Amino acid sequence: MFKNKEGQRVPQVTFKTRQNNEWKDVTRDEIFSGKTVIVFSLPGAFTPTCSSSHVPRFNQLAPAFFANGVDSIVCISVNDTFVMNEWKKDQDANNIFFIPDGNGEFTEKMGMLVNKNDLGFGKRSWRYSMLVKGGVIEKMFIEPNVPGDPFEVSDADTMLAYINPRAEKPADVTVFTKKGCPYCAKAKALLHDKGIVFEEIEAGKTITEHSLRAVTGRDTYPQVFINGEHIGGSEALEKYLSDTAKAAA
Repeated sequence: MFKNKEGQRVPQVTFKTRQNNEWKDVTRDEIFSGKTVIVFSLPGAFTPTCSSSHVPRFNQLAPAFFANGVDSIVCISVNDTFVMNEWKKDQDANNIFFIPDGNGEFTEKMGMLVNKNDLGFGKRSWRYSMLVKGGVIEKMFIEPNVPGDPFEVSDADTMLAYINPRAEKPADVTVFTKKGCPYCAKAKALLHDKGIVFEEIEAGKTITEHSLRAVTGRDTYPQVFINGEHIGGSEALEKYLSDTAKAAA
């Protein structure tokens, strides 16, 4: 079993990072002193669950965390700084501070260093998350000690529910677009004006006309989805945003 370290200080470690093409040591105190910090640690950069779920959701919910008193969100993995820097770019996760624990020193002191030789990974971190206030661990969510790579309790939604069960989450918004489409530009401008973060899926890059028809039943662009609801094109989006604003007034 992994030991819960709630009430203890985070380990004293200096992380070797690469910033602006220069080596920079980042100390424990720089990350945690006088701050409320969320840390989530995972088995490895560019791995499936880490890339498809763990990092993206923490990045998406970052505004909700910041609105509820969190100063920063830190992702730690037993990878070197070059890998972590490239992974951050690949994930477009600008709300998260990626910290390399290349030697596994922090992870080992946390009691979370595990052997992943069966996957050819060597020593890696077990998956967990924690809320740290002023360098002291207030809450830890540690994945159950079972075979494989469980992902049940260290997710962003569980952490946000702990911090504030009634916290308002950003809407899940996806816009199917086509290059050069003026209505697509209008829809994106409407969302930008409202400060709504959205995912853009452009035809020809990630989907085809066939895909659009299969998903939406339409063959025109844009097609907007909000929290699983198909809103429609730019005019339908404009009406939806107007009606939402009136309802909230």
